[in-house]
Amino acid sequence: MKAALLTDRGVIAVKGNDARRLLNGLLTTDIAVVGPGIARFAALLSPQGKIAVDGFVVQGPSDDTLMIDCPRALTARLVERLNFYKLRAKAQIEDVSDQIGVLAAWDGTGKVGGRAVFDDPRLPALGQRVILEPQGAEAAAAELGAQLTDPQPYEAHRIALGVPSGGLDFAYGDAYPHEADMDQLNGIDFEKGCYVGQEVVSRMEHRGRIRTRVVPVSYAGSPPQVGTPVQAGGKTVGTMGSTAAGRGLALLRLDRVEEALTASLTLEADGIKLEVVRPPWARFALPGNPMAGE
Repeated sequence: MKAALLTDRGVIAVKGNDARRLLNGLLTTDIAVVGPGIARFAALLSPQGKIAVDGFVVQGPSDDTLMIDCPRALTARLVERLNFYKLRAKAQIEDVSDQIGVLAAWDGTGKVGGRAVFDDPRLPALGQRVILEPQGAEAAAAELGAQLTDPQPYEAHRIALGVPSGGLDFAYGDAYPHEADMDQLNGIDFEKGCYVGQEVVSRMEHRGRIRTRVVPVSYAGSPPQVGTPVQAGGKTVGTMGSTAAGRGLALLRLDRVEEALTASLTLEADGIKLEVVRPPWARFALPGNPMAGE
């Protein structure tokens, strides 16, 4: 088993009698079910339905405290947005990233005690996440029976599973949840009540076919750089995201990729050939990789 302290993650604490109600009315998944060991992957959207911030909501040290594991670069933005929507709700919102961090553990079955310990709600193969004081990372890794390493092996693990990461594989403020595969990775609850941006998300879901998505790709040799245009026949069909060990993620216009493959054109970025790869969790058709039964 491996474990890594994810230095690019921050933590926000939302405390008070209305903490759960506040977040449930704003985020894309059902926060009412969050409890010890039970987390939810969710996003705060703009009124236009685009992802402002995404993260994991988990039970904090007390029943009236929820903690949000989110990108550290966006903690100030999230605190500002939550305070904007708070109005008269009895809730205190605080960035605690200077005292609290996030540990990821994967490739094993070890367990560690504590309330803010949870299986990654996006995909079981991603492993566990632990909200803790950074100085406790070594002790937590030892309790898990895990080798403590730097974040790069965890990133390679995420990329191999085809799971997008904001800021690398899609741009915050510019991507819809479906484009970031949140509908595939338990990030949207289509049965819950209203939240910011819900009408746009519901409309995209009912429309059925999503034209743009982050999808896994494979390549040989040196990787393309993040942000490199993906092209086919000289036309841009998407943007390259994160890469590791021959696998990567790319934000692609699926209809344009389908047209390119039908015309026997090659996908490439930086002159490097790319192949679209179907992840086992995907429930949508991919160019050249149809769903089972299609």
